[in-house]
Amino acid sequence: MFPTLVRRLAQATKPQANSAVSGTVKLKKVWPPDLKSMSMQQQLRFEKKYKRRLKLATARPRWDKMVRLGQLFSITFVLGYMVLFMDWRDVPTPFDPIREKFYGFFGVFTEETRKLDRRDRYIPSQPSTK
Repeated sequence: MFPTLVRRLAQATKPQANSAVSGTVKLKKVWPPDLKSMSMQQQLRFEKKYKRRLKLATARPRWDKMVRLGQLFSITFVLGYMVLFMDWRDVPTPFDPIREKFYGFFGVFTEETRKLDRRDRYIPSQPSTK
């Protein structure tokens, strides 16, 4: 790796492939354009075109979509946590009916009801009903 680096540094530079840079071909348009020589309408048209092209060149649709989804999921998670699981310290909130329905629906998954549902296994803490 190091000999290759030294060899490449010692080589002469290659000529530019773009002939417009070397001056053999005359450019069609001068860049950047002289805005002082343009009329107001031409300046406006040029600025609109430049902004549109710049926006298209810098567009990152996949990144933007992932950022939007990340924001959506994080806001949804925080709001869901606040409504369903956050301890409000005995303060009545407008979310109480939603919390009661949620815990009523998922109440069958609590530890107490899980022990009562399975009759096929022996639970020493409960007396046998047979």
